[in-house]
Amino acid sequence: MTNNTILSLKNISKIFPGVKALDKVSIDFREGEVHSLLGENGAGKSTLIKILTGAYKANSGHIELFGKSYNYFTPHEAIFNRGISAIYQEFNLVPYLSVTENIYYGKEIKNGMFLDKNKMRKNSEDILNKLGIDINTDELVKNLSVAQKQIVEIAKAVSNEVDILIMDEPTAPLTDKEVKSLFNLVENLKKQKVTIIFISHKLEETLKISDRISVLRDGKLIKTIKKDNTDRKQLIKFMVGRTWEDTFPEKYNKPKGKLLEIDSLSTEYLKDINFSLRKGEILGIGGLVGSGRTEVARALFGLDQIIDGEIRINGEKAKYNSPKKALETGVGMIPEDRKHQGIINNMSVKENITFSILDNISTFKIIKKEKENRIVENFIKQLNIKTPSSKQQVELLSGGNQQKVVLSKWLANDCDILIFDEPTRGIDIGAKKEIYNLILDLSKRQKGIIFISSELPELINMTDRIIVMSEGRISGCVKKEDVSQEKIMDLATKNIQGGKTK
Repeated sequence: MTNNTILSLKNISKIFPGVKALDKVSIDFREGEVHSLLGENGAGKSTLIKILTGAYKANSGHIELFGKSYNYFTPHEAIFNRGISAIYQEFNLVPYLSVTENIYYGKEIKNGMFLDKNKMRKNSEDILNKLGIDINTDELVKNLSVAQKQIVEIAKAVSNEVDILIMDEPTAPLTDKEVKSLFNLVENLKKQKVTIIFISHKLEETLKISDRISVLRDGKLIKTIKKDNTDRKQLIKFMVGRTWEDTFPEKYNKPKGKLLEIDSLSTEYLKDINFSLRKGEILGIGGLVGSGRTEVARALFGLDQIIDGEIRINGEKAKYNSPKKALETGVGMIPEDRKHQGIINNMSVKENITFSILDNISTFKIIKKEKENRIVENFIKQLNIKTPSSKQQVELLSGGNQQKVVLSKWLANDCDILIFDEPTRGIDIGAKKEIYNLILDLSKRQKGIIFISSELPELINMTDRIIVMSEGRISGCVKKEDVSQEKIMDLATKNIQGGKTK
């Protein structure tokens, strides 16, 4: 990193109807640095990025880039003339095209009237070699891993001779090993004097990868600080405006009799799964990516076929082979991928909440609007869903509020068993605490909660006991009083054969 400032935002303000998204924000970015942006959802990070990439025009202020002043440039100008590119958590790739075709999509190289495929392939290989990555450039993108797809996105940006690369939640879908590889790639880009603007809700990763960190709150810049001069607690204070010693709520739920019993359950991936869930209990499921955590959730929610074994709810054998039947049995699931599996993006908050209970609020297939509105407004108030109205399109809400809409849907069905698969992934600290409190409140109402998470601190602090998965089997169970990160990781990394750990 040098002290050479290549990009500056000067008194940038952006106003939407009724909302001041950015209020006279001034930040500078230096050549070859990783400069992270932190802030809760709604702090102004996304608006700032959209101004930098040309999606929005600021109401006041200007951008200085390599010594020149700009009030606005288009997205095309940002990428092809200003050297600014962004990669997002949701990839913008064409799955049935090759790596090379994706890298050069929309900017194909021609030799006369025909595409110069050899040159594009050679250039793509050179770009990937420069990044220190070995990927077959003829491979179809649909066959790549999540981490490899992200590398293709970065290669697309680098192919445009990028000077400033914006990474928005780049580690959210990655394993620990893949995150390490990504960070090595970031270091390579820094050596090539590329400036990285890094956005993440994961404070530990932010502190590890950053040179400097800027914190936004309510549309204002609170602080820009070197990463060596701060820590997690101070950053949280900057983000929320107060000290926050206790991220997790105090638990005082009292589990009662057995609600759910799983006996020798097997699917195509799972083998001989046995556990029980009590009323009012928060049961954690831990393990590494690919260990079978999500497969347990999918089996219990009727998404994966059960080959052998038995599910009993309140002592009675439960038979279902679809989410609809699982719901009728009182089982609801908040999925890991809320954008594609939890919400219907082009529908309103109201429609998302009541979509699965239309039969209950209709007479002769005519919806009772008054009853529907009463139910929806109750959940918006009860769960503190921040939305201009129930008619707001759900995809326009923040991640935390989308998660609350998904939860409202299952609460409207009055499910007794709720499965939370990575419930706080990609949402900010404030929204996390609200989700934690909602889960704890559900346990107090004697709902049975299955809590799946790859974040060990929340898994330990939010649950009454934890079962740990490895290779599609349960490798152990840890009681609350005996739990530690080391014990969970020890069980998660054990090899299993014939149902026994070795």
